[in-house]
Order: sequence, then C-alpha cells, then structure tokens
Amino acid sequence: MNFKIAVLPGDGIGPEISAQGVDVMSAVCERFGHDVEYSYALCGADAIDRTGDPFPEETFRTCLWADAVLFSAVGDPRFDNDPTAKVRPEQGLLAMRKKLGLFANIRPVETFDCLIHMSPLRKEIIEGADFVCIRELTGGMYFGEKFESDDRAYDTNAYTRTEIERILRVAYAYAGRRRKHLTVVDKANVLASSRLWRKVAQEMAPQYPDITTDYMYVDNAAMRMIQDPRDVIVTENTFGDILTDEGSVISGSMGLLPSASTGEKTPVFEPIHGSWPQAKGKNIANPIAQILSVAMLFEHFCLTEEGAAIRQAVNAALDANVRTPEIQIPDGPFYGTREVGAWIVDYIRNH
Repeated sequence: MNFKIAVLPGDGIGPEISAQGVDVMSAVCERFGHDVEYSYALCGADAIDRTGDPFPEETFRTCLWADAVLFSAVGDPRFDNDPTAKVRPEQGLLAMRKKLGLFANIRPVETFDCLIHMSPLRKEIIEGADFVCIRELTGGMYFGEKFESDDRAYDTNAYTRTEIERILRVAYAYAGRRRKHLTVVDKANVLASSRLWRKVAQEMAPQYPDITTDYMYVDNAAMRMIQDPRDVIVTENTFGDILTDEGSVISGSMGLLPSASTGEKTPVFEPIHGSWPQAKGKNIANPIAQILSVAMLFEHFCLTEEGAAIRQAVNAALDANVRTPEIQIPDGPFYGTREVGAWIVDYIRNH
C-alpha cells in the first residue's frame, strides 16, 4: 500500500513524540513492503506564532491530501493563562475536527500486565480491563452558539437527530465486534439534548437485536467506569471528553493511550494526552500513546498484522523496562522519549 501521511507535531512535547511515531510507521512500512510519504503542517500555538491562525488553510489542504493524519498535541501556557486571548491553540484542534467532519472519536482503554500496579485502582478491578468510549466530536457545547460578557456567558449544547444517529451507528459497530453490549450515556433526567439522544437510541436499538442496549446517566457512568471498566459506551462531546480523561488513568499513565477520530474526510490518529509544555525538550515524554496511535492507523486500513507488530513491540519494551521515567521501576535505567522510540523501532525491524 502507498500511504500519504500528514504529520501535525503541534506544540510542547508534540514534536518529540511525533518523531517517534513517524519512525515507527516508517519501520513498519519497510518491514511489510508499504511505501509512505510524509507532509508536515502547522497547528496550534506554533501555527498562531507563524501565521496567526491555529489551523491554517494550508494545513487543511495537507490533511485533505493525506490518507491519514498523525497528530500529536496542541496547547501553550501563554494562552491558558490569558482569558482575554481571542485566538487559542485548541481552536485549531476544534477547527480540524469540524473541517474534516471527524464526528467519531474512538478511545480504547487497555491495561498492561507489567503496569497494573501503577493504576490507582485495585488489581482485581483492572486486570483484563478492555474499555472503549465512542465520543461524538463535532457537536454539543464545544461547537454550539456562545456568548460571553463581563456579567453573563453561555454555551449551547445543541444536537440534531442526524448527528446522534451517525455516532450511534459507529458505536453499534464496535459493540458488535466485542461483547455485544452498548451503554448510551446521557443526562436525560435534566437536559433536553440528552432526552433526544435517548429517544433516538431507543428507536435505533431494535435494528441491532443481537446487541444489548442500556442507558446510564453520566454521573453514574463516571462511577461505573472505575468499578467495571469492560464495556463500550457512547456519549456526547462534553461528557465524552470528561469520561475519557477519567478512563485514561486506569492504565497508570496518560502517556499510554491512543485514539482515532474518523468521519467524513481524512481520519486523524493521536495520543489522548496534551502538550505538557513543562516537559518540552527534556526527552522525558512517553511516546507510547503516539506509537499506539500508529497501530490504530494501520488497523483502520485493515492492516492488522502491521498493527499487531507495533503492539507486540510496545509490550516487549514495557516488559523489558524500556520505559520513560513516569512508569519506570524504582532505580530502573533511564530511557527518554528518543531511546524508547528507537528501541521499539529496532524491535519491529528485527522480529
């Protein structure tokens, strides 16, 4: 296969982990006989500094050219600490999602046997955890009508039937490949938008008779996630953002979990974590979430052997204590971002 990949390193630790993702993808393509071409583009604070736009038109064109986007992270404390800023790095991420029609965000949460002790949850709860959140990504409060003044502000949580139906179809497809159980998460006892979600889901459920559908309020779901993280849930944008960040700590580190965003145009593959500007240039950021995003990229194109090769290499690295400092064993050897990436690349090439 010939791959065209748009690479958006972004801000903070983004360029460091992005480089490892690119190296891993190149190694897999070399091993399995694929050709790959990369095109780099600006996004986030870096794009604001250079162009004034967090998602420039040229970046959008590069994404449309590509078969897939390998994205890293955006965010900068210069903007976080300035509530008056009119342009922010995160607006670039939202613009990318909207312009590419990326309405479905898939966030799997898995555990690694050698890191179970690092989870804040008990071993018997998380051992074998295998959880997926399907998050609607282009609707809700993040994109609804907004108003802000010195005395009053609001964000509109708007959804249409079409938006809900299409994300539910994605969720049912995932549930059908797994335990044949789907939980629709909402706040239908309070929010009108959630009542529409539940109504549409109840109407669609009979179309999937082999899948058990149930419904859960988001506050209850937040509790259930840490009691039994073995399910597929689907939910709206804001709830999904919060729940998936909660789910990320189950594995022991936010630096371990990838995600995919799919929809109308080019799919995007990215780690779930942010830009961690405090670690920029220190060679301590965990590249595994970025690397596993590459595995999800290959699997999106039904290249399961390629994805499995990456997962095998990641597991081998963790088992061999080739880990960045936040998950390293006490008094273990130092491996930085570059060293972990290089070890995984070498493993892929030689196994």
